Amino acid sequence: MSRKTLLVPLLVAAVTTAGPALAVPPLVEPAEISAAEAPASPPPVEVLRAWDARRADAWARGDLATLASLYTPGSVAGRHDVAMLRSWSARGLVVQRLGTQLLTVEEVAHTRSTWRLRVTDRLVGGVAEGRGVRRPLPVDGATTRVVELRRLHGRWLVASVSSS
Repeated sequence: MSRKTLLVPLLVAAVTTAGPALAVPPLVEPAEISAAEAPASPPPVEVLRAWDARRADAWARGDLATLASLYTPGSVAGRHDVAMLRSWSARGLVVQRLGTQLLTVEEVAHTRSTWRLRVTDRLVGGVAEGRGVRRPLPVDGATTRVVELRRLHGRWLVASVSSS
């Protein structure tokens, strides 16, 4: 299995689980949102960390339904991520210890129900495992993407992931 085959599916929507060396600049509050209007939400870094932990768990268990539930209905990034997990599962592979190091987060826009973030991260962990296979995933270079989160039924879900 090529390094690219292992790396590409994991980079599609990986957004964050940060190590102790996390360097995140202060977030900039958009001028059009007053403190009274801003939703009482945890900082986006925490939202991304929690989301990525749930995603890594779904990948480790090969759980398509849980993975799909992390995305908004119709999310292209979600469909792609689920398709990649399905492909890996069909080959008898799971990805354990999947991690992404969050390097920077910049708030682009924020409302009560959406968050657009410019995120720079890189893959720092993960082991592909299956029958007779145990292969560490390659370390990735830093990549910057715009991640749009939407709040549905009290949960922040990934709506889209695009190049910045």
